[in-house]
Amino acid sequence: MTSRALVLFSGGQDSTVALAWALERFDAVETVGFDYGQRHRVELECRTGIRAALPSLSPLYAQRLGADHRVDLAALGAISETALTRDTEIAFAETGLPTTFVPGRNLIFLTFAAALAYRRGAKHIVLGVCETDYSGYPDCRDDTIKAMQVALGLGLDRRLVLHTPLMWRDKAQTFALARALGGEALLDLVVEQSHSCYLGDRSTRHPWGYGCGGCPACELRAKGYAAYLIAPDDSGPSHDS
Repeated sequence: MTSRALVLFSGGQDSTVALAWALERFDAVETVGFDYGQRHRVELECRTGIRAALPSLSPLYAQRLGADHRVDLAALGAISETALTRDTEIAFAETGLPTTFVPGRNLIFLTFAAALAYRRGAKHIVLGVCETDYSGYPDCRDDTIKAMQVALGLGLDRRLVLHTPLMWRDKAQTFALARALGGEALLDLVVEQSHSCYLGDRSTRHPWGYGCGGCPACELRAKGYAAYLIAPDDSGPSHDS
């Protein structure tokens, strides 16, 4: 029986590595991206280039990479007064969470992804969330994802498996995993074409890729790449969820 997976693919570092991880494991892989009016919507443009390049990296990728889907979630951006959906300062709010936190974002993404997976006959949903060195987003936590898996399975009356291969990896290990999966070619693709910068800046090329260099996403990526250069073979846990 063909194993089918749907990957939540934003065009960022984590989701690009998660997509490669899925292509190594499942027979047929489709992708879905969400347009919610994010400030860094340039990531949506990066998705196209990454998907176009992946088949040239491996015959397996070329064979397994299927359709891409893009979902308009403008309503989410309209109700979200955050630094990712408005031109406001990136800082920590009184709640202790960063102002880049979009309440309910991953919960909504997973609900739409599950509905799409149901229609496309995909049992597996893959996403690149991480609890090891993240920005404090509660909807990236392992407990949240496990709870969503239960809720979606009950609500659809169909077993879905949510895979989070990066959950216990830091950014350095994610860079290392890219190289372990697809060699220097995949690592170069992640560095050159994936996008993480919250401000959507692709005017400046750093050793770790493009970005403003000062926002939390750029700082985390820069720190991770520097650590990767010190231990390039440490790709993290041997057993992926």
